[in-house]
Amino acid sequence: MPLPSISPAGLLAAFGQAKPTLCIDVRREADFTAAGRLVSGSLRKDPAMLETWGKDLGARPVVVYCAHGRAVSQEACSRLTDLGIEARYLEGGYAAWCAEEGPTTAWREPLGSKPTRWITRERPKIDRIACPWLIRRFIDPLAEFFYVPTAEVREGGRALDAEPYDIPEARFSHVGDQCSFDAFIRHFELRAPGLEHLATIVRGADTARPELAAQASGLLAISLGLSANFPDDHAMLEQGMTLYDALYAWCRSAGSEAHDWKPTAMEIRP
Repeated sequence: MPLPSISPAGLLAAFGQAKPTLCIDVRREADFTAAGRLVSGSLRKDPAMLETWGKDLGARPVVVYCAHGRAVSQEACSRLTDLGIEARYLEGGYAAWCAEEGPTTAWREPLGSKPTRWITRERPKIDRIACPWLIRRFIDPLAEFFYVPTAEVREGGRALDAEPYDIPEARFSHVGDQCSFDAFIRHFELRAPGLEHLATIVRGADTARPELAAQASGLLAISLGLSANFPDDHAMLEQGMTLYDALYAWCRSAGSEAHDWKPTAMEIRP
């Protein structure tokens, strides 16, 4: 019986959705090092240790990929299936994903073998919601986020082993006329259709420059409305994830669609 698989086009169609597919990079070390990049939002795992990390995946379906979608990923897919995990391998592997112009991310610090942790100021509005969305969708799908009073961000970061962001002098913060969202894109060299358009909208809304994008004022209004409706920062974050999933989908593939229905033109029949 053939192993279950998914094409690059099929995986790309599901990318950036509210419940994205969990991808796992199982390339040989030489192949991974030579590329220095991975499918955006995927985890890097050693296939030799599969029985160890595979047990931690729970019931979540996964897609595994290697360099060309052959022996390494197919064997990993088979072994994960034996563990009771719903697994598929990516047809053609990382090479085919790149040929399809699928989103990729550079392997940069602070990525590592465990989920990343991030900390910022409480009561987020735009950047501090947009950045977690960007991290979960393009950098680390298991990332954790903490919101604390401004004066506690740095001390809290040390205590929680969390990376501060969107505060002065942090590695990921505002630089010139760009915001923290832009800093993440630069640092991880994120490449994805529609992402630069989304970054312009976020920048316009977050830095009070609505002239940058027609959608910036709308994003600002919705973000302030979310803040007013959700006093709990993490509850607001979950709602914001859905907002940015929708906005990214529009930037990627729905921006040219017009809403031109004219009720007055309908023919009314008795």
